[in-house]
Amino acid sequence: MSTNNSFSTETSERYARALFEVGKEAGELEKIEADIKNFQSLHDSSLELKNFIKNPTNTIEVQNKILSILSEKLSFSKNLKNFFFLLIKKRRIFFVKKIVASFLKLCLKKRGEIKASLVSSKELTLVELENISKELSLSMGSIIKFDYKVDKDLIGGLKLQLGSFMIDTSIKNKLKKYEQEMLEK
Repeated sequence: MSTNNSFSTETSERYARALFEVGKEAGELEKIEADIKNFQSLHDSSLELKNFIKNPTNTIEVQNKILSILSEKLSFSKNLKNFFFLLIKKRRIFFVKKIVASFLKLCLKKRGEIKASLVSSKELTLVELENISKELSLSMGSIIKFDYKVDKDLIGGLKLQLGSFMIDTSIKNKLKKYEQEMLEK
């Protein structure tokens, strides 16, 4: 199972790198990134599109037709449209979610930005979020962009994930540690 996961991740990263290089060479990296964000938003909000992409019984012709309509409606760049046609032709369209995520990471990296996940127990103000971002950006030497969520189950504190680096100052986590210590004694 993990072999398949690493295969899909590796394959997705290769396709994302190829799209990134084509976009860079054509000078339309920003346009492709914007188009991909629009596609990602539609994909995340449309169960029909998710099911269509995951369905291996759709013929290449049907997938190409739907993609043409989608490309037209979302005004995709020619290179992105051709890239999607290639994914369909190679029967790799079901990797599109991972490819999109890998592509967006490459774009962030090019701009010197790092994506991080921040979860807090209460709603933080824009000023608080900006201060956290500035402090981390200074210490990391890169611009930190947050995916921010509120999780009332944390009771108090924050959870920050930056790649494989995790900081968990939540009360929920501290209580778990105390519980574990008590069970060990």
